[in-house]
Amino acid sequence: MDIQKILTKLRITELNEMQQHAAEAITGSDGDVVLLSPTGSGKTLAYLLPLVQLLDSTYDAVQALVITPGRELALQSDTVLKSMGCGVRSTACYGGRAAMDEHKVLKEVKPQIVFGTPGRLNDHLDKENISRYSIRYLIIDEFDKCLEMGFQTEMQKLIKSLPGLQRRILLSATNTEQIPQFVNMSKKGTLIDFLPEEEQTSERVTLYEVHSPQKDKLDTLRQLLLSFGDESSIVFLNYRESVERVNNYLVEQGFTTSCFHGGLEQRQREDQLYRFSNGSANILVATDLASRGLDIPNIQNIIHYHLPESQEGYIHRVGRTARWDATGRSFFILNASEHIPDYVEGDVEQFEPKANSQEPKAPKNTTLYIGKGKKDKISKGDIVGFLCKNGGLKADEIGRIDVKDRYAYVAIRREKLKQTLHLVQGQKIKGLKTIIEPIH
Repeated sequence: MDIQKILTKLRITELNEMQQHAAEAITGSDGDVVLLSPTGSGKTLAYLLPLVQLLDSTYDAVQALVITPGRELALQSDTVLKSMGCGVRSTACYGGRAAMDEHKVLKEVKPQIVFGTPGRLNDHLDKENISRYSIRYLIIDEFDKCLEMGFQTEMQKLIKSLPGLQRRILLSATNTEQIPQFVNMSKKGTLIDFLPEEEQTSERVTLYEVHSPQKDKLDTLRQLLLSFGDESSIVFLNYRESVERVNNYLVEQGFTTSCFHGGLEQRQREDQLYRFSNGSANILVATDLASRGLDIPNIQNIIHYHLPESQEGYIHRVGRTARWDATGRSFFILNASEHIPDYVEGDVEQFEPKANSQEPKAPKNTTLYIGKGKKDKISKGDIVGFLCKNGGLKADEIGRIDVKDRYAYVAIRREKLKQTLHLVQGQKIKGLKTIIEPIH
């Protein structure tokens, strides 16, 4: 397998030091590996690159299970593997959708790697949709979060049910007191610790406090976001109801937002994340569900509308910005009764929002949903051709395209939306009638 070819495809010049150490430990030994490294340092690629070298792509059986604490990380990791183009097949399995549909995908795809949440993976193993006998590798991504979320019993059951398990790889962005005994880590395992001893957040993140004259911080948030123009920002809150309230307010004020929390249906969550990641929304209003496992590049601002509930929560929030070599900013909005938490390390500067305009700046893109996908023999090229020929778009007016099994997402220039929807109404793509609608 040509690793350099994969890196070139991913537009990565070279692996960072942590990834190099991980690759050596995973491919250069037969022991278990624990990898500790900060959020945003590239842990997903650090284990996937060496793992795919160990798997047999000609053997049509699941050889590796990747446990994740949530569906977003499962989907994202699956997307990373597919983007590598390495010939290893995969799928993601998680709650919130019919297990029967996943069973069909498992039979059709014949994956060598399955990413999933503990409960859903156990379900497929119990129903023998996934053979337990061919699995040699178990990866637990964000294993500290899995334990924190109460998955101990489900993980214990899963691990005990894998008779042929040979190696375990555990990943985390925070240290943990000890690894539970049921994980059965071997004594000859390797610990790769790239967690900084003193640095709480990246030195590339600048910290600010913004004072709100009122207890209700909505107007201060509005002024702060206006001062950012069209920069990409995440507004963190602690409760689902608060996310809905703040998001509704911002939409009423003319901002283009995505709303994200655990109470949304799976399709809604995917839609909202996709709009934010492809630049169709420049503000993500979210609970801490968005603080882990979302690898969205170029997020410039993290806003703590509600103060983080713990130091660990704070670290993961701020880890969404300044990923890889980028810089970022973190803002605490404080009313008169609040102060910067004691656990926040580093200098915190005062920030006075100064908006150039009182009108929010809309992102350049918006997102279309197309109700046909890979299973309908639809490709990215088909979509580009259809939108150019039938939708009156030029190639440079079409942005990121993601083709799923039964549908696709497409970013197009915002000012072309009405024209495009009018022109494609009733048109067929590759002879197929389909739904084409904007995602709001």
